[in-house]
Amino acid sequence: MENENPDQAEQSSDPIDVSPEKDSADSVQDHSGKVTEKKTYEQIESELKKSLEKSDENWAQFLNAKAEAENLKKRHIREQENARKYALERFSQELLQVKDSLELGLTAANADDAEVSKLIEGSELTLKLLTSVLEKFDIEEVNPKDEKFNPDHHQAMSMLDRDDLDANTVIQVIQKGYLLNGRLLRPAMVIVSKKPAVVELVAEPENDEPN
Repeated sequence: MENENPDQAEQSSDPIDVSPEKDSADSVQDHSGKVTEKKTYEQIESELKKSLEKSDENWAQFLNAKAEAENLKKRHIREQENARKYALERFSQELLQVKDSLELGLTAANADDAEVSKLIEGSELTLKLLTSVLEKFDIEEVNPKDEKFNPDHHQAMSMLDRDDLDANTVIQVIQKGYLLNGRLLRPAMVIVSKKPAVVELVAEPENDEPN
């Protein structure tokens, strides 16, 4: 009679599953331990397509903004050029009146029966007309007689001793200056006062030594 091996009798007859474990769901676990959902190829392709469409949209917006900025810059330059041209045109039209007045005065001066008083009157009217044109274009006259010397608007040509005036007072205007919208076009050439130098007399010491 054959002896049975008790170890073989205790072994189970059920088959053993030795296949690797499968993921319980379509998810993965990253290095930090966070579980994220797996993405299919179709999902990745769809997201990439959306990203490309968004990129194209942003690029189109950038090109439109760039074109608008360039057009704005060109329009600004064109408006500045037109403003300068228009201002020069207006100034030229106003200045032509002064030229006409000068020509009339010169014609009157060459007449045989020219009167000095009429010529003076015509010159005064012409000067008045020219002053009006300058004021219309914000050109301001600088005539600082009896005013305090201002180095920003005045140019001192010489200085004179004046005991009756404060120092740095404009005594005489040799040539008037002008401002354009508050900006100096030409300084006024002036003569400025200064206080006379004080001469102190020092008495010589007496010589007490005997001869």
